[in-house]
Parts: sequence; C-alpha cells; structure tokens
Amino acid sequence: MPPSPAPASSRSSPPAAVRIDSWLWAVRAFKTRSAATAACRAGHVRLNGNPAKASQTVVPGDTIRLRQAGFERILEVHVLIVKRVGAEAASKCYTDHTPERPPAPFLGLPQRDRGAGRPTKKDRREMERLRGESRGS
Repeated sequence: MPPSPAPASSRSSPPAAVRIDSWLWAVRAFKTRSAATAACRAGHVRLNGNPAKASQTVVPGDTIRLRQAGFERILEVHVLIVKRVGAEAASKCYTDHTPERPPAPFLGLPQRDRGAGRPTKKDRREMERLRGESRGS
C-alpha cells in the first residue's frame, strides 16, 4: 500500500496574508496580541501611511509605522508569520528602518553640599530673622 500524502494542515506553506495585529505580535513588536490590537484601535499603528485596523492584512513589501514609548518604529515586512517565534527568527521577517534615537542626557546622581540637608536649629532661627518673624511675644 503506498504512503498516504500528509494532511494539508501539517504542510507549512507561508500564508498569503496575515492580520496586522497577529503579525506584530508574532515578530515581537508587542508582548501580547491584545496589546497589538489595542495599539491599532488607539491609532498608533499605520499601514502604508494609513491608520490600520487590527483586522487589516499584511503582505510582503508593506511598511508599518508604530508608536511605542513616544518613539516611532518603521518596519518593512519581508516574511509573513502567524506563530510567535524567537527574537532572532523574528528579526529576519522584517527590515527595521527606524531612525536612531537621540542619546538620553546623562544627568548623574545629584551631589549636595555637606550640611545642605535639613536645616539645623541655628539655620532655622537665621531664616526666621531674615523673614522678620519673631517667636514668642
């Protein structure tokens, strides 16, 4: 008896189109799919320059712009995936055209002068004298 062909569900052919929220979750742009859906609803995701709904489909060659933490990421779709994959495999599914973020200013730890903490009793009396306040009668 000849071997039967594998069922269609076990074959791994790339999908023709994928929902944008599912693709953003699969390539690790968002931690959860519901977070990707919420970002689409809030207008933080744009597909080819137009606001994207979560159910819109993505095809290779599309450009996705998404706002995260006050910065805009620009992703060009190369490979469509539905299942979430590792970070290295996910990075091969798109090209990141995001401009480099400006470096955060280094403020360092604040240094205070010795004795600049809570005013001493003497300091408080001097401040009261300067303000013209008098204690007692």
